[in-house]
Amino acid sequence: MAAGERVVVVGAGVAGLTTAVVLAEAGVSVHVIAEEVPGVTSLAAGAMWGPYLVEPKDKVDQWGQRSLEIFRELAEDPSSGVRLTSGIEASRTAETPPDWATTLPGFRPCERAELPVGFSAGYRFTVPLIDMPTYLGYLLRRLDAAGGTVERRRLASLADTGPATVIVNCTGLGAKDLLPDPDLRPIRGQHVVVSNPGLTEFFSEDTGLSPDLLCFYPHGDTVVLGGTAIDGEGGLAPDDKAAVGILARCAEVEPRLASASVLAHRIGARPTRATVRVEADRREDGAVVVHNYGHGGAGVTLSWGCAEELTVLDLL
Repeated sequence: MAAGERVVVVGAGVAGLTTAVVLAEAGVSVHVIAEEVPGVTSLAAGAMWGPYLVEPKDKVDQWGQRSLEIFRELAEDPSSGVRLTSGIEASRTAETPPDWATTLPGFRPCERAELPVGFSAGYRFTVPLIDMPTYLGYLLRRLDAAGGTVERRRLASLADTGPATVIVNCTGLGAKDLLPDPDLRPIRGQHVVVSNPGLTEFFSEDTGLSPDLLCFYPHGDTVVLGGTAIDGEGGLAPDDKAAVGILARCAEVEPRLASASVLAHRIGARPTRATVRVEADRREDGAVVVHNYGHGGAGVTLSWGCAEELTVLDLL
């Protein structure tokens, strides 16, 4: 891009902030506009790297692997909120492991004695865990250091961004009405944050398409417990019944969690569509709009790969 040209990134979730950082550190003049900074849904994430019911598989694999490389580098910086952590993904039915897991460090099938009661198969590996409040703060600091700016404002349309050579749409679920995109739908997710009773490893159940998830991710003094995946629901009010279920499922696997103090409830609406949308188009007024949304529950996992893909699009 020519000197003085301006890129506006709309949205300040993990997709928007990562995209803004990549562009700003490449020397582009970047301005972020978002109603919530950082985005509520990204703040609610657990979060563990791993593709989660998202397509298209070939691109997801590429984006996910690139993000994995960067998260491994970020894990060397304690201020990033990223740590490489060992743990188990298990299943109540004998299934083969997901292909993405088999390439991770330390991957091996679990011994029967390692599995909780009721589980028939499991796999141990080491993967990045991301403490999202800390991590999103880290991205904001990197953006500021690279000269990017942030404005808290609700947009009625992408035309409200003001002068821009390129508009990058990272609005997540907001794209449903902002564009509009009728293919986008919410999948409500809820987590419970508790005091850490001494856990150092993660646990995740492969629950398939069930709305009731089971996972816990330790982040120092706290543990994020999950979760739910309620297709078609986007409300962000805490659901007490769902929280009780999350605590019960996690405590059944790890009894120490039964007495942990509840510190917070995190709720977000995963922006889901048949395929992630990463592409550019040109509006009638000549402005270029680049889309980067629809990541479902894999926004963190795909964040760096998708952001870097935007920098090689011809229109950028």
